[in-house]
Amino acid sequence: MKNLFLCLILAVTLASCHARTPRQLVILHTNDTHSQIDPLDNGDGGLLRRKAVIDSVRATGADVLLIDAGDVVQGTMYFTLYKGEVEYSTLDMLGYDIAVLGNHDFDNKVDRLTENLRNSNVRWLSANYDFSGAPGLDSVFTPSLIKEYGNKKIGIFGINLNPKGMIAEGNYDGITYLDGLTVADSIARDLKENKGADYVIAVTHIGYDGAVQPNDVTLAAASKDIDIIIGGHSHTLLDPDRITERFNWRHANAVGDTIAVVQAGSKGAYVGKTVLDLENGNVDYSLIKIDSRLDDRNDKELAQKLLPYRHAVDSVMGRKVAVTARALDKNEDGGLTNFLADFVAATGERLSGKPVDMGLINSGGVRRALPSGDVTQGMIIDMLPFDNRIVVLDIAGSDLIAAFDVLARRNGSDGVSSSVKMTFNPTDHTPASITINGKPVSPDRRYRLATIDYLANGGDYMTSLPNAVVEARSNAVLYDELLNYLADRYSDTPIDATPVRRMTPVN
Repeated sequence: MKNLFLCLILAVTLASCHARTPRQLVILHTNDTHSQIDPLDNGDGGLLRRKAVIDSVRATGADVLLIDAGDVVQGTMYFTLYKGEVEYSTLDMLGYDIAVLGNHDFDNKVDRLTENLRNSNVRWLSANYDFSGAPGLDSVFTPSLIKEYGNKKIGIFGINLNPKGMIAEGNYDGITYLDGLTVADSIARDLKENKGADYVIAVTHIGYDGAVQPNDVTLAAASKDIDIIIGGHSHTLLDPDRITERFNWRHANAVGDTIAVVQAGSKGAYVGKTVLDLENGNVDYSLIKIDSRLDDRNDKELAQKLLPYRHAVDSVMGRKVAVTARALDKNEDGGLTNFLADFVAATGERLSGKPVDMGLINSGGVRRALPSGDVTQGMIIDMLPFDNRIVVLDIAGSDLIAAFDVLARRNGSDGVSSSVKMTFNPTDHTPASITINGKPVSPDRRYRLATIDYLANGGDYMTSLPNAVVEARSNAVLYDELLNYLADRYSDTPIDATPVRRMTPVN
């Protein structure tokens, strides 16, 4: 009888403990994969490994919500050859629940995007894009949704960046942008006050911080009803083990409460894991590294589905076109970007038949480094994957100076040809001096500028360049022009681009 009594007490105690165990929602999130289906050159990342992580978390029996925060495409031969077919289909294969668009999802224009998403099983969200002018996409997207876990309702909505100045003109036709801050505040309030959401998650592709507004930091500061922001676009690795004053995943909102702002870098090197305690609202955040330790858990079915695509990619990636004397990294004192700006200037002179004053290419258009040694056709295409052409512009000095203002705001990270020297103030990010061929740039004279049509049309916030007159234009896409340039000049000579900054801060 005594033993029976003790067993009853133990059973009641265990039941009571179980009842008090808080229910959690595990949110796995990725962003800015940029077509990185295979591991990176450093060995990290890879879609098969990512699936192993996702499957292992789901196997625990936890409530799992799988989210992508945009730019699943553009950056490797998979996108160049198959135009998004691989990336969007693998979102379904991995069982993604929710996704938002990135700016590069528009790289093949609205019609192709519509075709890629037509049969998607993912719930695509955007609260601040009006798709009514884009038949086909309007039925794919919804502003928000409610998901229930236990007795709690989770409201989720998407916020996208302003396409003006970021997405090439003509690529987002039919889509109207609505102010991100205004829409986010309104829809988060509606989810909580009218739709009964206990917690609200914003999935964004607007960037963590920076000059372009809004971003996740300003969204957090302006919000009263958002509990978690899962972001993308800026490729920010918010590491909870390396918190700084600037890079912190905890932010105060408009009423002083602390909310979570998370982002998991880029190219699939990490999966973010954000755990929401559904009882008290506490949030825990960590990163799961995707590396070779996962190789013995690869999903054979997914590997088999990727195999036909991989054969074609490997054939292009293995075709040698040049040799480098040293590794070229776009972040290393402009070694790679300046080499490319010199190439743009030389090609511009060939196209126009006249000397050009300078060449310009934006660092955002350069998507990978070049290793030391053999360079392949696939590497060149991966490095310059966009459908850009070189153009030669006749531009007023005043408009050119305005373009240098933009370059200074970006800390001189873009590429300019060897004819250019600029110094800038590192505190207010304004040019201190600008010379071309040793002479100060005059607002009153005209210059010949070789650049890419994306910039010439005002892309990457180069708003003064559309004022120029186009003198010449290449019929070949940028990477093909570079392949021809390498064949002409570097068939027997290694590429040796010494890293020297041509736009430097004033000491």
